[in-house]
Amino acid sequence: MPMHTLPMTLGAPHGTSLNRRQALAWLAAPLAAAPALGVAVPLPQITLAGPPAIVSAPLIHMAETQALKDVAQRTVFTSWRDPDQLRMMAMGGKADVLAMPSNVAANLCNRGAGVTLLNVSTWGALWVVTRDAARKTLQDYKGEEIAVPFRGDMPDIVLQLLAARQGLDPLRDFRLRYVPTPMEAMQLLITRRVSHALLSEPAVSLALRKTRSFPVGLIAPELHRGADLQQEWGRLYQRAPRVPQAGIAAVGAVRAQPQVLAAVGQAYARSLAWCRDNALECGRMMARHIDLLTPEAVADAIAVSQMNAVPALQAREELEFFFGQLMARNPGLLGGKLPAAAFYGQS
Repeated sequence: MPMHTLPMTLGAPHGTSLNRRQALAWLAAPLAAAPALGVAVPLPQITLAGPPAIVSAPLIHMAETQALKDVAQRTVFTSWRDPDQLRMMAMGGKADVLAMPSNVAANLCNRGAGVTLLNVSTWGALWVVTRDAARKTLQDYKGEEIAVPFRGDMPDIVLQLLAARQGLDPLRDFRLRYVPTPMEAMQLLITRRVSHALLSEPAVSLALRKTRSFPVGLIAPELHRGADLQQEWGRLYQRAPRVPQAGIAAVGAVRAQPQVLAAVGQAYARSLAWCRDNALECGRMMARHIDLLTPEAVADAIAVSQMNAVPALQAREELEFFFGQLMARNPGLLGGKLPAAAFYGQS
């Protein structure tokens, strides 16, 4: 048979032969059609990013187990320290999927940054940690100094919403001492420079454990979980005691690849389930990636935090109620409007 012709093969017109150019074109056709059929060549790398908080635990597990190997050749995790660094990473193309507060995701979306929220996974991780065990509601802290991290961001905005809801002026009825990060608020507590601090997990559990351990326990005060902001939310708004605080969002070019987004959402849910079932091992894993955390504190945090990966579309009603409260108080927190329907990623 001449080298320049090939016999009829499956899919070619019956009873015909193909020359070399026709054969190559015919063989290439299925590959060209693959993206339209939802089949994609794995990405070289997917970068996941998150804060030193419990929302990042599944992302770290996804990177350690290479849970996205079907859609990416490599999965890596990097951390962000504060909301300003988060915004720079999201807008600067430094990560593909980031754990972030829900309001920050909406704000970035409304400012044209290109953000698709994939899920809400953190529904309850905020407490006022205090030296006075009798203080159980925000009213009990009237006139008191409270250390608060991330001014103008989560958790400060939840504190302000709940205070205003019960007739308190957060800037007059409390003495708010703003600090850059939860770890710095925790240090103020441990060194007796403040008596109360608004913290998120795992900083809450870390503070409680540190003050009971040697040698810190010799000088640190006895600390307690005071006001549970999730319970305050449920009581004041007559809703379930949970707040859609944070989740994961896709940014940049990966948003145009639905098969990748689906893989990320599914892998995150599996990794979250693993973290719940293997809390201490999850703690060891987080401690390898994030300074200051201890395995035991992370395990404690997993036990008390409301963690449930709810797809963004399913969480939309609760998100929009929360966003509505923010809009009424300060529209700038969301970029001036509710995010459009496209913000809520696939279910």
